Amino acid sequence: MSTFMAKPAEIQRKWYIIDAAGKPMGRTAVKVADLLRGKGKPEFTPHVDCGDNVVVINAEKAVLTGKKLEKKFYRRHTGYIGGLKEVKYATLMATRPELAFELAVKGMVPDTTIGRKALTRLHVYKGEDYAQKAQKPEKLEF
Repeated sequence: MSTFMAKPAEIQRKWYIIDAAGKPMGRTAVKVADLLRGKGKPEFTPHVDCGDNVVVINAEKAVLTGKKLEKKFYRRHTGYIGGLKEVKYATLMATRPELAFELAVKGMVPDTTIGRKALTRLHVYKGEDYAQKAQKPEKLEF
């Protein structure tokens, strides 16, 4: 018996919608990262992009547990000397909660071409409205 290896042409992609309201951001991001990679599928193959499309709504209502809002920072560097930029998560969640959620998921997918391709299938929205209604995404509860 040989090991099954999925081929990119055989992959069936589904659409899922996840409501992040009142749920911990990290736990929700783990579920989203697994869906984007296709880890829950029986035909998962590590070297093939098997993942599904995920729409996350109500990103601003996601919960950060503990004192993360005050103590956690989003850091990036401009590339110039002294160019470290820091933003508190309280500010980031107030101004751009979509970015905060995308960064959480980005840290959970591999830093390879497959991971970067998987992130293109992630759609995060601040409120209830989203643009992918025509795809009729399946609502996921966990």
